[in-house]
Amino acid sequence: MTLVSFACGHGAAPTEPGSIALRRSCPLCMLLHETHRTRGELVSRAAPPARASVAVETRLGAEFAWQCARGHDRYQASVMDVLTGPSCPKCIRNAEAPTVARDGGVASMNAGLRTRTSLTEQRLRALLEERIRVPRGVNTVRVNRMFYGKQEVWPDILVPALRIAIEYDDPGRSRRAHLGLKEASDREKDDALAEVGWEVIRVRAAGLESIGPNSIVCASLTPQVADRIVARMAELRGDDAVDALRVPPAT
Repeated sequence: MTLVSFACGHGAAPTEPGSIALRRSCPLCMLLHETHRTRGELVSRAAPPARASVAVETRLGAEFAWQCARGHDRYQASVMDVLTGPSCPKCIRNAEAPTVARDGGVASMNAGLRTRTSLTEQRLRALLEERIRVPRGVNTVRVNRMFYGKQEVWPDILVPALRIAIEYDDPGRSRRAHLGLKEASDREKDDALAEVGWEVIRVRAAGLESIGPNSIVCASLTPQVADRIVARMAELRGDDAVDALRVPPAT
């Protein structure tokens, strides 16, 4: 078996006889970066006996025992499934229960939610607030499936009166954001929202391609992009519904 040393420090030691040194991170670290997780977060999800192994693992297909944050039984899964899958088997079954499904689509404020808001996303909100009333007291929507271990999703901007979420996507400095597995995650989030009656308008900037009929492709964020978002809202929900939210022109 060929020994491989990665730039992230995982894998074989660079001085190991016969090892190959690669100038990139290991597959696991690359997926952690793509899904905005840390190695420490992944290790904390592993069952205690497996944590030392998870801390140095490089393979996405490696299987370990994991513990559910809600206290359910430990379960066996690959690193790939834990980082991109829904959650433990019992959480999945509970999310599909009829009594829970009635809450699907409800927007609320999760004060403990840790999210990263870029300056561009803040500017997009400001541009939209010049055109329509956008509430600031909500940041999550309850869905009828598990998404990254939670039964809620957290779009960039929510307009509950229209049941429309707005997301801003660009490839970032790495030129890889919102591509590959992250794009698949974006599509899964859109599907989860669609199941509970929400539409998602995605601004796809700086070279990202459309991923659906509600994608607004642009080179960069401009006031015209905000106009296109509002116009798409009217197409989806009707002129009267959007007009009721319009900000009166300054006098």
